[in-house]
Amino acid sequence: MGPPSGASVGLRRRAIRLEQFSVGWMLIEAGVAVTAGIIARSLALTSFGFDSVIELVSATVVLRRLRAELAGAPADDQADRRMLRIIAVTFLVLAAYVIISSAIDLGTQARPERSPAGIALTVSSLLVMPLLGWRKRRVGASLPSQLLTADAAETILCATLAATTLLGLVLFAAFGWWWADPIAALAVAYFALREGREAWHGELAGEDPPSHPARAAEPADSNGPDD
Repeated sequence: MGPPSGASVGLRRRAIRLEQFSVGWMLIEAGVAVTAGIIARSLALTSFGFDSVIELVSATVVLRRLRAELAGAPADDQADRRMLRIIAVTFLVLAAYVIISSAIDLGTQARPERSPAGIALTVSSLLVMPLLGWRKRRVGASLPSQLLTADAAETILCATLAATTLLGLVLFAAFGWWWADPIAALAVAYFALREGREAWHGELAGEDPPSHPARAAEPADSNGPDD
């Protein structure tokens, strides 16, 4: 496969810049969330941080694929698939940890501390992630790139995780509802399970799951996928 030409080169470079921003943001988000979560003994915030670590690894995989496409080099699909399987298992382990810890916290009525840093972080993520996801989706549709479009959905999902985590933190800070934190953590566990399933089937990399061979027999739609 030769290097891309024309306007697609500029679009791919823009996609790479978006992914580089994602990697940098996830690095900061993960560090702040895990640290603040441990200090406040907030399961929801700590779980949000660990989820950000996993999404950081996933974004790095996407960035590597985009750079390979820009250079015209064939992507190492086998290596990407192995990495996605590892990411999937990590998501599932995270979900199991959160579910067990949430059950313990609910049973013992464990009370976290208030976390202004956690609230500020999740508010920031709630503002940044939807815009970043929207821009990725636009570039992905213009290329077109199923890979980038799939990652845009993951970025928007991060905003959903930030919203559920923020809700738990605010409810505890405002009303002292200790149970809001483990309930918000269970929401993170739900999305971790969903992301784990998608990673296992290669959907995070924009691949079609191998369990649908009938798709290969369908004629190509000259108009592209519906928006």
